[in-house]
Amino acid sequence: MEKELLPQESLSIIQNMIDKTKHSLSDGSHYFLLWGYAVFLGCIIQYSLLAIGFHEHYYAWSIILVAIVIHNIFIFRDSKKQKVVTFIEEANGQLWMGIGIAFGVMAIMFLKVGYQYCFPFYILFYGLGSFICGKLIKFKPLVIGGIVCYTLAAISVFANYPTQILITAFSILISYIIPGHLLRAKYKTLNR
Repeated sequence: MEKELLPQESLSIIQNMIDKTKHSLSDGSHYFLLWGYAVFLGCIIQYSLLAIGFHEHYYAWSIILVAIVIHNIFIFRDSKKQKVVTFIEEANGQLWMGIGIAFGVMAIMFLKVGYQYCFPFYILFYGLGSFICGKLIKFKPLVIGGIVCYTLAAISVFANYPTQILITAFSILISYIIPGHLLRAKYKTLNR
């Protein structure tokens, strides 16, 4: 016969799972930093190539292919270390896989629609991922980054294409890079 848990015990177990997930996700901050820096560099390189009049400025996004390879190396390495996956970790993994697929589909769609409309949508999805992940692991910098991205996505539709690229770089700084470094710092603090 199983012992029935008191409400306080149930809440304690749930909080413990959230804390463990935060710990493992802060250990996985390298994903935020990888994608944050890859997209940030892609934006800066594309903007620079566009500013000097290089017609194939979109070649800057070749950096994403490198990021995909590094990401898969991280997944392989991390899967060897991880023994148990919590529900929140599983949900978070599914969230980012879904957003990654959406980015790929949007890239194909914008080949037809025109790339000049892409950045507000990408910013919106950066915000969605950051916001939901932040809510799942109860990490405010990710939630704030997501909210800032929502705002920047709405503002960016009124900007010209080169300015949209810079707004995207800023949104990545706020939603991926800064929270990624804060997660990394939290992890290092917890593991002293």
